[in-house]
Amino acid sequence: MPLEGTLVRLREERAEDIPLLTALRNDLDTQAWSKTLPPDFTEPMLRKRFEAREFSYDPLEGRFIVERLDTGEAVGYIGYSHLERRLGVSIGVMISKAAWGKGFAEEANDLLLRFLFHELGLRVVWLWTHSGNPRAIRLAEKVGFQVAARFRDAIFKDGRMLENVVMDQTREEFYARHPDLVDGLPSLNPGL
Repeated sequence: MPLEGTLVRLREERAEDIPLLTALRNDLDTQAWSKTLPPDFTEPMLRKRFEAREFSYDPLEGRFIVERLDTGEAVGYIGYSHLERRLGVSIGVMISKAAWGKGFAEEANDLLLRFLFHELGLRVVWLWTHSGNPRAIRLAEKVGFQVAARFRDAIFKDGRMLENVVMDQTREEFYARHPDLVDGLPSLNPGL
């Protein structure tokens, strides 16, 4: 069952999404990870990964296509990985440049965070980016993340040294931003 908001739905990956995923992964502006590649992802590589996945529920990793509700067009990807049960997970998002600034990434993040905190019961969600990507940092802050750590001179990109930026959001912070939701788990910080 897809996760659905007012602008986007997060749905399973399909074989027809592979060209979009390849383009997103090969564009250092859209993939925005803290690693400089060089980008060399091919459609056969991503097809092999797609075909090798298990079609059983595995909560340790989730990959979703961000699809516009109004047109059905796939405009990006969002996912989580390295899940530590009942503790935390890392997330990442890629949105095609043509869809930037339309609220799709913000809503996709919010839908995924709602799933991770409210359905999986996680305590913290992390993301990694770099100081040369102010768009990603602003988006993360907009959906409730804050800078947790900076690793100086960790990335060489575009001829300069950049900081690797780790951002996080705790369960308590998520529920403070969503008073419409009731946290069914006891707080680990009862004094907060």
